[in-house]
Amino acid sequence: MWKRDEAVRPTSGQPVAAPPPTPAPNVTASPTHRPEAGNPMEKDIVNIGKSVVIKGELNGSEDLTIEGHVEGTIQLREHVLTIGPNGKIKAQVFAKSVIVLGEVHGNVTASEKVDIRDGGSVDGDIVSPRVAIAEGAHFRGTVDMQRKGQPQGQGQPQGQGQQPRPAQPQQQTSQPNVPSQPAAAH
Repeated sequence: MWKRDEAVRPTSGQPVAAPPPTPAPNVTASPTHRPEAGNPMEKDIVNIGKSVVIKGELNGSEDLTIEGHVEGTIQLREHVLTIGPNGKIKAQVFAKSVIVLGEVHGNVTASEKVDIRDGGSVDGDIVSPRVAIAEGAHFRGTVDMQRKGQPQGQGQPQGQGQQPRPAQPQQQTSQPNVPSQPAAAH
């Protein structure tokens, strides 16, 4: 059987110096990753665990994943909100992008996209320029896919796409053999 000590045994009888020990890598365990200020590609992502219940107003300037329960209002206007498979939301939601894997009861407004994935459920109205609803997802409400910069109520420019209503037919009494010209005075 081969042994490591035998493989490095010198043939000249001289003892072999052991290689210098390599320093252990500096590893620090941290629950959240804080990116360096010079690396804009990495973002903080905050998680709300499934045993956490929040009632009231939730504001933030980071991407957020919710696995717990939130009731009230959620505002992440410049960030992504993910409702995890265990997440249960009873709130009005305002975010840049919303990904739904759990349940949302309330209106959802996103400046970029709302994505309801397989198993996700939204019971409320959606306002977003892009909406994706996967097969197997549940949605009950209305969808308003406004374009950016378009004020509400301005769905189409004036005169386009609007059909004039047909005039109501007037009731005519029919009189047989009556000329349609005015009678001449005698």
